[in-house]
Amino acid sequence: MSQNKSFLKKLSDLTHIHHRAAFSDVHVRTSPKSNFLKLAESRYSCREFKSRKLLPIEIKQVLEACRVAPSAVNKQPVHVWVVTSDEGLAKLREATQYTFGAPAVFMVGCNKEEAWVRKYDGHNEAEIDAAIVGTHLMLQAADIGLATTWVGSFDPEKIKELFPETAGWQVVALFPAGYAAQEPSPRHAQRKPLEEFSSQL
Repeated sequence: MSQNKSFLKKLSDLTHIHHRAAFSDVHVRTSPKSNFLKLAESRYSCREFKSRKLLPIEIKQVLEACRVAPSAVNKQPVHVWVVTSDEGLAKLREATQYTFGAPAVFMVGCNKEEAWVRKYDGHNEAEIDAAIVGTHLMLQAADIGLATTWVGSFDPEKIKELFPETAGWQVVALFPAGYAAQEPSPRHAQRKPLEEFSSQL
C-alpha cells in the first residue's frame, strides 16, 4: 500500500510539473508587448509644437540614429540637414506651409549617384534608404520624448534655391520636430486588421 501511495505522489508531482511547464509556455506566448512595439504604437504625426528649443544632445541623438540606419549595400547615400535658426526656419516656410511652428526641422536628402542599383530592373534604392533614415529619425525622437511628423509637401526647387547646401542632393522629406502641443488625432489608431494587412505564404 505504501508503495502505491509513493507512486501516486510521484505521478501527482510530475503532473504538477507538466501543468506548470504548460502554463509557462502559454505565458511566454501571450507576453506583454515589447518596448519597441509600444514605442511604435505611441508615435504619432504631430502638427502643433511648443516653442521650446531642442537641446544639442537631443539633436545629436536623433542624428546618430539616422547615421546608423541601414542602407542598401551600406552605400549610405543620405544626408541630413537640421534647420534650427530663426532665419533658416523662415526660409523653409517659403518652401512649405507645413512646419507647424516646430523649433527644428530635419531635412533628409539622398544622392542617386551614390546609391545601390538593383541589377534586374535598374531600380535605384536612394529614396528607400532615405525613407529608412527618416523612420529611424522619427522613432528615436519619440524615444526621447520629442514629436515629429513626416512632411512630403514642399517645393523642392525652392529648397534648392534657399538652401544651396543641398546642391547635388534630392531632398526626400522634411521632419518638423519638437515638443508636442497636441494629442494624437483619432485617425492615429485607425489601422487595418492584421489579417488584412499581412499574409503568410
